[in-house]
Amino acid sequence: MNSRILSIDDSPTMRMLIRKALKEDEYEIIEAENGQEGLDLAQHEEFSLIFVDVNMPIMDGFSCVEGIRAMSQNRETPIVFLTTVNSKDKMEKGKTLGANGWIVKPFEPEPLRKLVKVMIKK
Repeated sequence: MNSRILSIDDSPTMRMLIRKALKEDEYEIIEAENGQEGLDLAQHEEFSLIFVDVNMPIMDGFSCVEGIRAMSQNRETPIVFLTTVNSKDKMEKGKTLGANGWIVKPFEPEPLRKLVKVMIKK
């Protein structure tokens, strides 16, 4: 069974770039357009890794991560912020909420692939 990755980002282009970067590794990529949609998916499905943007409509990434970490089935799931936000205080907030990593957009495909392999130990 392929590892499942949840990509939570309001940008269709960014979700497509993540899919494209990880395509050859044959991960199953599930997408959400905002934090609430991502939170709902995480409540009902299991994922090997979750990518989440910070700035999104309906529910921002911080609230989404807080909600995901509150679910017993997701306490150990690796979560990586993939965002344009690059401030130290926001990164610290993400870490405090339980994020395992922070990638600033734009990203290069190869380092992203390597990070995913480390995070899900594939």
